[in-house]
Amino acid sequence: MALTSKVTDTALVFEGGGMRASYTSGLLVALLEADIHLPWVGGISAGSSNTCNYVSRDPWRARHSFTDFAADPRFGDWRTFLRGQGLFNAQYIYEETGLPGAALPFDWETWSANPATVRIGGFNATRGEPVYWGREDLPSLTELMIRIRASSTMPVVMPPVTIDGEVYVDGALGPSGGIPLDAAQADGYEKFLVVLTRERGYVKTPSRGDWYVRRHFRTLPSVAEALRQRPAHYNAMREQVLELERAGRAYVFAPDHMPVSNSTRDVARLRASHQAGLAQARRELPAIREFLGL
Repeated sequence: MALTSKVTDTALVFEGGGMRASYTSGLLVALLEADIHLPWVGGISAGSSNTCNYVSRDPWRARHSFTDFAADPRFGDWRTFLRGQGLFNAQYIYEETGLPGAALPFDWETWSANPATVRIGGFNATRGEPVYWGREDLPSLTELMIRIRASSTMPVVMPPVTIDGEVYVDGALGPSGGIPLDAAQADGYEKFLVVLTRERGYVKTPSRGDWYVRRHFRTLPSVAEALRQRPAHYNAMREQVLELERAGRAYVFAPDHMPVSNSTRDVARLRASHQAGLAQARRELPAIREFLGL
């Protein structure tokens, strides 16, 4: 039987951010605890993992994906990086652990029964353009997980992913900057619950090492150019989100304090990050309910 939602007019937008999603997975758990289910859910990079865990209504997987799982000996390190598998062992993390009986089994049955619209953002490095995958692109667990992997493939530290003959990397390289508000707007939504992985006052600055990036991606110049433009795209999207908040059309969940980086591996710190996010989410839940009309 299909699952239902009491909210019909608001999109749930998850920003990426690697292991910073340990914090925002706390909001995911709080929403599921409160039986709050939105009709549109989209994410990029780590936000795509939050998206699939929310749609499958799995608080256990949401929490463990960004906390205890980091202790898995196959999670990845410099040894896997030197073998070409990535600093994060992406094939294992995204394509193997969701299988039945694996480390993070995915609830495909609940995912399939949930009628929510889904959008997962990636960057097509072959064409130099962003892409959003929907349910029509995700007919099986295998097709879903390889796209979650592609969406989460951080340039340089993780190898690009080939799907149907074309190369993909982290969706944060597109004009959205990693916040898929544009996908929700394209689907006709005008109200948004936006989940950020950076504090409210954060501003992204240009990164150093442009020469190295261009050399590393000499066969994929669109990636180097997208990385160069990313700070401007990210800051512009954040400003758009905050403007919607000022207009009363967005509720923005931004961390009070982000205690981890995108590559933190220390399980104790990741658990503490999740608990901090969960505590903040529970404090803000009355305001979120009011915004959603519940």
